[in-house]
Amino acid sequence: MRPVLTVAFPAAAFDTNCYVLAPAAGEECVIVDPGIGVEDTLREVLAQHRLRPAAVLLTHGHVDHVYSVTPVCGADTAAYIHSDDRYRLTDLLSVIDPGLLHMLEQQFGQRATWTEPSNVVEVHDRATLDLAGLGFEVLHAPGHTEGSVMFALDAVPDGIADQVDVDRTVLSGDVLFAGSIGRTDLPGGDPAAMDRSLREVVLPLPDTTLVLPGHYQATTMDRERSTNPYLQGL
Repeated sequence: MRPVLTVAFPAAAFDTNCYVLAPAAGEECVIVDPGIGVEDTLREVLAQHRLRPAAVLLTHGHVDHVYSVTPVCGADTAAYIHSDDRYRLTDLLSVIDPGLLHMLEQQFGQRATWTEPSNVVEVHDRATLDLAGLGFEVLHAPGHTEGSVMFALDAVPDGIADQVDVDRTVLSGDVLFAGSIGRTDLPGGDPAAMDRSLREVVLPLPDTTLVLPGHYQATTMDRERSTNPYLQGL
């Protein structure tokens, strides 16, 4: 196990967590789930730690997790997404509920626009990704969307291991939250698939796994196995 520079901050809408991970300051980094309105804060984080984006990982294709992916990626940086959610990046605004789209446009005072990323890499279950000197394993966990994934790595944020008993990290997107799970009533959601994902993908994770979710605070598998009602129900 090794420490990893990890910075987390919320997007401008829906409190979606955007993560930046790197072996150390001054190195290449991986950005996870650049949601709505993250560009300015992300620019500051990269400058503060002298980081260079090597890749963008998307846990799934919902607007609150991917809206800024194209400007963040630019012309060269690849965006990684599961093949079952790839279609969402083609024309994101066409798969958003019109009422939600109107609400976002009212909130930010401007018309929403979308351009498909120029470099998209489709990933599949149990694929391994070597990015910015970090090794990620893709864990396909459908239910919230068809292509929802978690990204696991055998490393933990710098300083975390001194506070809690963890030796690996999972970026869980909207599969698992502290005390809850992602919704299954949105287009592409499937309650039966979510149950399978929780039983076959989430529950087997070791108790010493740090969980960095797409919303809310970090947690651990030990805590969720003991207290999360959606896991206890299984």
